[in-house]
Amino acid sequence: MLASYRNLVSVYDSKHRRGPIAKQVKMGTRNVKLNIFLLFIFFFFLSSSYTVYSLAQTNAQIRKNSLIPKENPFTVKASLVRYWNKQISNKLPKPDFLFSKASPLSAADAAFFTNLATQKSLSGHISTFCSSAKLFCFSESNPYLDNTPSKDADFAVYNNKKFATYGSGRLGGGDGFKNYSDGINFATGEFTKYSRSSTGHHEEFTSYAADGNVATGNFTSYAAGATGGGGTFQSYMPRVNVPDLRFASYDSDGNNHKLSFNSYVSDTNSGREFFISYAKNGNGVPAEFTTYGDTSNVIGSSFNGYGESGNAANDSFKAYSSNSNNPNNNFKNYGSGGNSGIDSFESYRDAANAGSDTFTSYARGSNTGKVNFLNYGKSFNEGKDIFKGYGSQGAKFPSVGFKVYGVNNSFKEYSPKGVNFAGYTKKTGSLKTSGKTVNKWVEEGKFFRESMLKEGTVMKMPDIRDKMPGRSFLPRTISSKLPFSTKELTEVKSIFHAQENSTMEHVIGNTLAECERAPSPGETKRCVASIEDMIDFAVSVLSHNVVVRTTDNVAGSTGEVMIGKVKGINGGRVTKSVSCHQSLYPYLLYYCHSVPKVRVYQADILNVDTKAKINHGVAICHVDTSSWSPGHGAFMALGSGPGLIEVCHWIFENDMTWAMAD
Repeated sequence: MLASYRNLVSVYDSKHRRGPIAKQVKMGTRNVKLNIFLLFIFFFFLSSSYTVYSLAQTNAQIRKNSLIPKENPFTVKASLVRYWNKQISNKLPKPDFLFSKASPLSAADAAFFTNLATQKSLSGHISTFCSSAKLFCFSESNPYLDNTPSKDADFAVYNNKKFATYGSGRLGGGDGFKNYSDGINFATGEFTKYSRSSTGHHEEFTSYAADGNVATGNFTSYAAGATGGGGTFQSYMPRVNVPDLRFASYDSDGNNHKLSFNSYVSDTNSGREFFISYAKNGNGVPAEFTTYGDTSNVIGSSFNGYGESGNAANDSFKAYSSNSNNPNNNFKNYGSGGNSGIDSFESYRDAANAGSDTFTSYARGSNTGKVNFLNYGKSFNEGKDIFKGYGSQGAKFPSVGFKVYGVNNSFKEYSPKGVNFAGYTKKTGSLKTSGKTVNKWVEEGKFFRESMLKEGTVMKMPDIRDKMPGRSFLPRTISSKLPFSTKELTEVKSIFHAQENSTMEHVIGNTLAECERAPSPGETKRCVASIEDMIDFAVSVLSHNVVVRTTDNVAGSTGEVMIGKVKGINGGRVTKSVSCHQSLYPYLLYYCHSVPKVRVYQADILNVDTKAKINHGVAICHVDTSSWSPGHGAFMALGSGPGLIEVCHWIFENDMTWAMAD
């Protein structure tokens, strides 16, 4: 514009160089130039001020950022973030609940322990390793208690001590264990030679190790040679996740020292008990098992040499393994060589789901032994019982009664005399039992139908709390260098100082066996010991565009809740997911498996009275159940059978499910 104006003035001035108008134009040109100059100065200062302000702001931000500690790029968490960004294609928020399980090891500690694992010398530093890496390790060597009590003892709220030789040689009196090791993560008690050679001494265990995660008890040579008196186990180890009990030579050579097991290991999960040479050579040693293993899941007992060479033994198994899931009991050389022994199995394994019992050389070589099986083996789904050498091989005048006995049993080398089958169930197939009894061992709300996942439904929430011990994942640099197979069990035990026949050995062996188990039809499975391994498995099944979810918290657990807004993942379509469940092991370990043909839902969980949101749950519905066992707990709770209904359940605390991102 200025150039055009200058051209106009130039043309006009050439024509009127001497006139008054020329002077006015000349003065106007000067004013315009002055105004332009002033305008230029104004914009210059304005621009400079903004630049100075911007620089000041930038410098202030730099100073502010310098005060915020930055994430060390060499930490385990920083490495996981990089791995996540590399493997997961979407930009959705990272799952804090998963990353919170990362190893707390510093970069230096991780490098140090990685080097030890590489050199196979981690065992020498196991205590420091366990505490630094937040692992589940324990020593079964606890301090011994004074074994010469001067008076009766009442142990209330007492934890993890060794009672070896305690009460030995006592005359009369009694000791009571009340609330012993209740509610703790790992309960251990060693009662070796407890009350040995005592006379008239009583022992009472009330609420022993209740609600624990792992509980072990060693009653080796307990009450051996004791005369009179007795022991009462009332509410012993109820609701324990992994009970591990050893009664070796318990009450052997005793004389009328009565043992009573009332509500023994009820509501437990995956436990085992050993009764080796129990009451061996005893004289009139009665043992009563009332509600033993009731409503338990996969309970196992070994009775090896129980009552062997005993005189007038009287053992009563009442409501043994009733309402339980897949109980397995092994009676080997039970009552062998006994004289006038009486064994009573009343309501044994009644209304249980499946199960298997083995009676090998039962009452072998006994004299006038009497065995009563009343209402035995009436499992909801057929169990399997094997009687080999039962009442035979030298038994004199055996008396065996099977009244209302179950189905699917095998009798080999059975005594041809003294056996009475009254009301023996020969019909194959499941036995009719009331739904209330059948469902007793399945927690209400654990399984439900898909139709219940709609707004306004009131339903029972099961106990979704995580009862496993708190642990962390290991960095993959460490976990990948540790032995992990049943073939390497000896090496694994050496690293974690698991003693022979100890609870830790049992825990490690069980988990390794489960991880090596062949997958079910259509299942893809893997045990993962690091977050990287879990990511890799989920990606291998579902692709890189995945999301992992879990239930927010445990609010509403074991109570009535109302379902709020429900959203179907992937539009509520049938899809595939990867579910990951914790396994008990020294470090955090997950059993992950692909689950085809499912629908995954997110639902707000509300308080029934106030309608306020208390939780946000994730539920998975299995559309195809055709490959499930007829004895699956879902069918026990809901009725029906494989392939006939869909089955839903919540994702429990610290479990998780992966699905393709919406």
